[in-house]
Amino acid sequence: MLRVATDIGGTFTDLVCVTPDGKVITGKSHTTPAQFEQGVMDVIAAGGIKPSEFVSFVHGTTIVINAITERKGVKVGLLTTEGFRDVLEIGRGNRPDFFNLEYRKPEPFVPRYLRREIRGRINYKGVETTPLDLSGLPAILDDFRAEGVEAIAICFINSYANPAHEEATLAKVKELWPEVSIVASHQITREWREYERTSTTVLSAYVQPIAHRYLDRLTGALYEAGMRCTPYIMQSNCGVDTVNSARQIPITMVESGPASGIWGAAALGRLIGELDAIAIDIGGTTAKCALITGGQVKLNTDYHIGRTETSAGYPVMVPVVDLVEIGQGGGSIAWVDEFRRLHVGPKSAGAVPGPVSYGRGGTEATTTDANLALGCINPHYFCGGTIEADMDAVARALDKLAAALDISRQEAARSIVRIANNNMVNAIKLISVNRGHDPRDFTLIAFGGGGGMHACALARELNIKKVVIPKQSSVFSAWGMLMTDLRRDYLLTQLVDLSAPEAAAQLDKDLRQLEEKALQEYVAEGIDPARVRFLRYGRCRYQNQEHSVEIVLPEGEITAEQLEAIRKRFDTDYEREYTYTLDAPVELVVYHLVAIAEVDKLKPEKMPKTGRKLEDAIKMQREVDYVEEGIHQATIYDGDALEPGMSFVGPAIIEEAGATTVIPPGLPCHVDDYGNYHIQTGQ
Repeated sequence: MLRVATDIGGTFTDLVCVTPDGKVITGKSHTTPAQFEQGVMDVIAAGGIKPSEFVSFVHGTTIVINAITERKGVKVGLLTTEGFRDVLEIGRGNRPDFFNLEYRKPEPFVPRYLRREIRGRINYKGVETTPLDLSGLPAILDDFRAEGVEAIAICFINSYANPAHEEATLAKVKELWPEVSIVASHQITREWREYERTSTTVLSAYVQPIAHRYLDRLTGALYEAGMRCTPYIMQSNCGVDTVNSARQIPITMVESGPASGIWGAAALGRLIGELDAIAIDIGGTTAKCALITGGQVKLNTDYHIGRTETSAGYPVMVPVVDLVEIGQGGGSIAWVDEFRRLHVGPKSAGAVPGPVSYGRGGTEATTTDANLALGCINPHYFCGGTIEADMDAVARALDKLAAALDISRQEAARSIVRIANNNMVNAIKLISVNRGHDPRDFTLIAFGGGGGMHACALARELNIKKVVIPKQSSVFSAWGMLMTDLRRDYLLTQLVDLSAPEAAAQLDKDLRQLEEKALQEYVAEGIDPARVRFLRYGRCRYQNQEHSVEIVLPEGEITAEQLEAIRKRFDTDYEREYTYTLDAPVELVVYHLVAIAEVDKLKPEKMPKTGRKLEDAIKMQREVDYVEEGIHQATIYDGDALEPGMSFVGPAIIEEAGATTVIPPGLPCHVDDYGNYHIQTGQ
């Protein structure tokens, strides 16, 4: 019986399958944007496996983020508290392009004529001050039907403190219009901040019918093909959840693919003793990076879709892995602006037409094309030998770019790689240096189709001493899905002064209530409560400050003696992030409970040794332009033939079916017990 994970990316759909004897099967197929589920079925077929053999199946998808960024969701109607119709339009004033006098706020996903008010009010303490009046609801729903609304979002003021009005409205809408897709803010989060909660609820409603249809088509195709196990969907919080739960709150899938890769890097780091790591996932369209400290991944709910240097984007208040994502991947297009400056990305050639070298109609040079021209990628073993790279088309595209810059073809290719690397270095600095962490204290774990290609150059630029390239790095995000458990995050805003006499009792009571709620939900889905464990966090701040820092809270009963330890932990974490502390009272603002239910997941096995010699893994010698180190005769190794214990020194290239690892001159590489490549980039 097989454990299987599939991950839909912007260019490729990946598969990782583990057999009962520990054998790992991988597969790649082109992503099929018109029908994403077809790409999943294609990659299953490419792996030579059958859904009837699945004992577990985990899936990650970009359908939610794509629908939002491309504005291909459904028409949404918003029900909100009287007087708060324009919360979406007002937004926040802390925009990124602050000094631009012509700045325009991002256009709301719900136009004003579809934002309707309901009379009723609950205050910030959760006390009803004005009764709920639903007498006008039938007329509002009639208008929504006439306007072609397909989904309804409900978000009332202070419903994080008491969701009674939202619950009543939700029930009434379902009674009056059972067919409509609907979601209320309390079903997603119990965290404060009205604009962010409203935005999150609207975006979830915007993609809900699309997610329903996609998940139904995918599970239908798998069941029709013989699958009998319960499928799980990868979430943005580095855990998986049931299809039914994902259908109800699809916004939790917004960064499911990147989350699985980052979680996989943390799991790998714990396995090989690299607890402090920078994870970078370089795919065909984007590069994502995140910080891992003590073997744990940081999450936050201050996530914005579409935020750029000139746009505030749209806030999403669900737990998302704390990462930085840039439009920089193998398919990123190189272009010259009106000032004859070269840029790489963020526009991508994607899966269709793809880089010029694919021979599918692409005409603009990409990062992949540049690496082919430099000899880093073998044109005769392109995409694992499934494609013969069109090097004539690559030459034409680079020549066009070189002519615009008045440089040689070789220098144009080098320039593309330099700029791509520089963009990724800046992204890594955002999640390390800008957060008070020194990159030199971390190991770089790089994966994705382009991870091994650029990792050593990035590490040397940042003075990172070691790079780890996972075995089968090109499908590592799918591998990470097999390392996850069922996970749900519960957030509740509750102000608690930690210096108050009753603080310990209040914390203990609130945390236990959240734990009871989580257990009830799991038990309702047939999950044994003995499989559930909890992680406790609290978001604290100095009194009267606006924003908070999340810290770990103790297990078990919270006593008065533990409050001082909580205070010290907050001071330490606050100082690391902001470089100072205050002699001021501390208050807890938000509880964050993580409920994890263990599922049958992958247990990595050490690779066997056959006694093969290093010389047996050598494929050839090839001239490679290492850009900063110049042109060298590199030894080309077959990644599938490398075994634990083997060591060699660059210049070298490791070729695998879906990835290439570039090792500059003088850098030693060692293969560990699990087949991962450890490259020493500094002392």
